[in-house]
Amino acid sequence: MTTPISPSPVTEYRPEFLPAYVANGVVGLRVPRIPQIDSLAILNGFAGIDGASGAEGFARVPYPLAGDLEVDRVSLKTAPERAQLREQSYDFGRGELRTVFDFDAGDVRAELEVLTFCNRTMPMLVLQEVRVSVSRACDVVLTAGVDTSGVPGTMKARSTRTRGTEQQPVDGSLRWESHGGVGLAGVAYVTELGGVEAECSFDENELAPLATRYSFRGRSGRRYRLRQIAAVVSDAMHHQPDLQAVRLVFAGTERGFDRLRAENSAAWDEIWRGRVQVDAPSRWQAMLDAAYFYLQTSVHASSPASTSLFGLAYWPNYHYYRGHVMWDIEMFAVPPLVLTSPDAARSLLEFRANRLPAARHNASMSGYRGAQFPWESSPRYGEESAPGEGAASAHEHHVSLDVAFAFSQFLHATHDWEWGRKRAWDVLADVATWIVSRGVETERGFEIHGVNGIAERQENVDNNAFVNMAAAVALREAVALAQPLGHVADPRWEHLARTIFLRIDQNGVIRNHDLYQASEEKGETPEAAAGLFPLTFECSPEVERATLEFYLRLADKYVGAPMLSALLGVYAARLGDRERALELFERGYADFVIDPFALTTEYAPAVFPEQPVAGPFTANLGGFLTSCLYGLSGIRIGPGEPEGWCARPVTLPKGWTELHVDRVWARGRPLRLTARHGDDHAVLEAPCQS
Repeated sequence: MTTPISPSPVTEYRPEFLPAYVANGVVGLRVPRIPQIDSLAILNGFAGIDGASGAEGFARVPYPLAGDLEVDRVSLKTAPERAQLREQSYDFGRGELRTVFDFDAGDVRAELEVLTFCNRTMPMLVLQEVRVSVSRACDVVLTAGVDTSGVPGTMKARSTRTRGTEQQPVDGSLRWESHGGVGLAGVAYVTELGGVEAECSFDENELAPLATRYSFRGRSGRRYRLRQIAAVVSDAMHHQPDLQAVRLVFAGTERGFDRLRAENSAAWDEIWRGRVQVDAPSRWQAMLDAAYFYLQTSVHASSPASTSLFGLAYWPNYHYYRGHVMWDIEMFAVPPLVLTSPDAARSLLEFRANRLPAARHNASMSGYRGAQFPWESSPRYGEESAPGEGAASAHEHHVSLDVAFAFSQFLHATHDWEWGRKRAWDVLADVATWIVSRGVETERGFEIHGVNGIAERQENVDNNAFVNMAAAVALREAVALAQPLGHVADPRWEHLARTIFLRIDQNGVIRNHDLYQASEEKGETPEAAAGLFPLTFECSPEVERATLEFYLRLADKYVGAPMLSALLGVYAARLGDRERALELFERGYADFVIDPFALTTEYAPAVFPEQPVAGPFTANLGGFLTSCLYGLSGIRIGPGEPEGWCARPVTLPKGWTELHVDRVWARGRPLRLTARHGDDHAVLEAPCQS
């Protein structure tokens, strides 16, 4: 495996930049040009009440790696304008952010080098190392602590003493309640100063943020090192999160900073074995590496509450959909994880399995049977949390179908039948039951009326193509998986899957819905094409080709919008048009990627300049990875042997000659994927033994 391509170092920080996003799937940090101040943190599973909508959503936690520097009584925190960035660089290979900046204190100049990362082997831990040197002798105060300023919520407890022991294993701990009293989080931290004897003090004021101060006389030509290990725990994982945070910090201290850093690096080495590589101009590899990195950094096998449309990223320029879990995760994030990080994929599915009771209640409240997963699922309870009157949640009824599809793909890929019996079957069966109650049989077949699809139009439609195709796939998969999971399928499921109604015109085009016109509101949205890929709805080659050709003719009007833009290049490739495939990947994905950290935005900025620039947007980067791993390679996961999953001729965008992954997981086995342009099909095979 070659080294992944990291973004170029930032030497000039501009106001429009989004801060670096540093995460591990459990803790997410946004780190601007001065890491110790003005940074913020999100914790997976920690929920609060959104101040604007009143709905449950994600909640900020106190920043666990805060700090300050005073040089001859001039403070970095009170005079941040005196800080000048020299370089900020992201090492995607190790998951580390390095920031170097100068601090001008008048007669003295200090240089700071800050290393920040979220640990993957102990995923509740975040670590930071600050190295400081000064230009001449001066009084120095280095501070590390936990910053609560600007965080909605209330400090319920704070301590610089650890109860139950004579020792003091941590510098301090606190228990934080989110706004609205929905959730509790605990933070604890420990520090270590190297390179000098210093006076250490703790802020004992119970109303003040936690802070540890080291005071010493600084000398020119010497470097001083302050290390900080912090644990952040939500009550989604422990009912006394502050006490558990203390225990985890102690465990982390026992391992030591250097060992934790080495283990984190080794964990990333393992993740990168699933790197999607292309023989193409290097900028495409750089974008693939960034997409892969941001997806993997947003998920973890220990994640208690799936992940959101932006992972664990938040910045105050946008609502970031309040951290809600939406259908995009199952449709665009789970597929690449199934092949590269199946344990992380399972954790995303566990969230849905654990919230199945809420989905059943949601169906009952609408008069249906089975399970109707919410349009915007709250992180804690899995209930519908769409803001306002719920215009989308009332009719966006394909979420359960997307969830069922993700479960079926995972089971076919892993054959984890024991987990499937315990966790998956109830989801698959309840979704199939919901489909039966949601539709109606007519002389035309099984129809689903009054819905909205991916286009999210103002008016509802009958027989939305994506909804009906997804329903057919969900029913088909429930039937196929019933026997290996030890159950008997309802005979109606197979019948309805075969008789699902689609509006197909005289040219063989699957129309987006019953009364569809290309000129209608959002008529350019390729909903029917999305039913073919990334969904796996089966139709004749003639209908597939006619459908793809039709919606590609509308692509110029659609490209730049979220979600499906990243798939358009696959549709062109399947029609054999390499130039069009390259163009649509350029406009449908590359145009979404922004400097300085290769973040993928929700909207293409050039097409939608009026939209806030927010990222990384999981649906788009996951869509690009899914397009490459599945769409271009032709992989279609199913009940057969993995070596037979690739059956389509390989057509790659112009200038791309090969796509390969050193290791994908299938049925617990590591396989190598190779897709060469012009081959009859891609190859999944056991890797060569060295």
